[in-house]
Amino acid sequence: MRVLTSDQMQAADRSAVEGSGVPSSRLMENAGREFVSAMAQHLPMLDEQRVAVVCGKGNNGGDGFVVGRILGTLGADVRVYLTAPRSEVSGDAAMALDALEAAGLPVEDAATRESWTLVLPRIAGSDLIVDALFGTGLSRPLEGRWTAIIDDLNATGVPIISVDVPSGVSGETGCVIGATVKATMTVTFGAPKIPLVMAPAALMAGELVVVDIGIPDAIIDEVPGERVETITHERASAWVEARRDDIHKGECGRVLIVAGSVGKAGSAQLAALGALRSGAGLVTIATPRSCLGVVGGFMPEYMTLGLDDTTDGMVSETAAEAVLAQRCDVLAVGPGLGLGASVRTFVRDLVEKATVPLVVDADALNAFGGELDGLAGRDGREVVITPHPGEMARLTGTTIDQVQTRRLEVARELATTRCLYVVLKGARTLVVSPDGRVLVNLTGNPGMATGGTGDVLTGVVAAWLAQMGAAEAACGLGVYLHGAAGDRAAELQGEVSMIASDLADCLGSVLQDLGSPVEEHSEIRD
Repeated sequence: MRVLTSDQMQAADRSAVEGSGVPSSRLMENAGREFVSAMAQHLPMLDEQRVAVVCGKGNNGGDGFVVGRILGTLGADVRVYLTAPRSEVSGDAAMALDALEAAGLPVEDAATRESWTLVLPRIAGSDLIVDALFGTGLSRPLEGRWTAIIDDLNATGVPIISVDVPSGVSGETGCVIGATVKATMTVTFGAPKIPLVMAPAALMAGELVVVDIGIPDAIIDEVPGERVETITHERASAWVEARRDDIHKGECGRVLIVAGSVGKAGSAQLAALGALRSGAGLVTIATPRSCLGVVGGFMPEYMTLGLDDTTDGMVSETAAEAVLAQRCDVLAVGPGLGLGASVRTFVRDLVEKATVPLVVDADALNAFGGELDGLAGRDGREVVITPHPGEMARLTGTTIDQVQTRRLEVARELATTRCLYVVLKGARTLVVSPDGRVLVNLTGNPGMATGGTGDVLTGVVAAWLAQMGAAEAACGLGVYLHGAAGDRAAELQGEVSMIASDLADCLGSVLQDLGSPVEEHSEIRD
């Protein structure tokens, strides 16, 4: 599903008005009607609710005026509050306001601090609040009384449904730029917007419902500019092909995982388990000889290769040639290797000389911290990196806070300048291709913040890359299944108690689910 910035959504609106002959006032009317329809679908007995519609002066407020009018016709006890002087309402919003008043529904004044203070108790006494203050056009933090209004709305404890986006977010980024409405549900129009799918702003949106307001799908798909898309169940399903009856293990992908050190051998096993549960036909773990007995004893399904090691149980800098001599379709390197000069030299030598596609994670990424020379894709060899925010900060010479507040921009810059496929892990994991195209994953939960889940992902992505041969699809499918398996594990064990091996054990069932249509776990509904 295409995700749009504020500018791209405005361009889609213009194209619909100019190219398809849909009046802008009709789009506003459609938006209000579809908003109420979504409310009625998800909130029982809407006609018995006391609803406060809090409107600004722009088009978002205009949508709110339509919502108020339609709710009134349904018999809901609705009150509409205007937070700006009526003289400042213009264009389609003014027409919607006139229609509201013509229907016999008065608009209550909330345009000053004093008038807001007077109406706030009535708003707080409602069963439901509709947030129609600010839309996607906001580009700077709200100030003054607007901050107070947002804080007051959040403090009521009343469920809030936001029109298009929660008021206060920027339409261009996933940042929370200032005071922002904390919505229970957001009904957005035409297509999801960047702040509705990108953390941390997306965490303010609640349940997300996308409704059609009459803008043709082709217009949304063809809006110029950088592409951001969500990974849907349907898309993930399309990436998985049924196996031939006569297929053999050698055709299902050979994955070589370089992982482990003394005290961290479990990382190697978890990565291999992720690869096996994702369908890889043959999996080999290459690990320091001092770890070989432990790693070999974990499972019988994978093979092992002992590597030269140091006295402290880490891989030796001389071990690269032994790895390169192995036959494989994909080489995954990093989980549990540890930190040290020998590991750094080994990793940089291996990445430079490898000719097969690479998945680089964890301690292998730390070998390039602050020195990106050698970490790049090239013709005939795709390189996938799977950093968490801390690893990304070390790679780019920034801080974790800088990475988290600019996740999309930081990941896109690294992907495009180094010809990498970047999988930036975290809430709403991103997959960014060398051409700047972005996939946003909506599966997953906070219970996955436990040791080893990233190691499982390394194996999952490597397995699908070995089977599919297409890095973007392998990364997209990998992160979707990984997050969905985390969601299934949370259902079974709870977010607090789930562990990485629980997640790996759930990969098979969520992969089976791709064969059946289901409601999107992402909470994006249409």
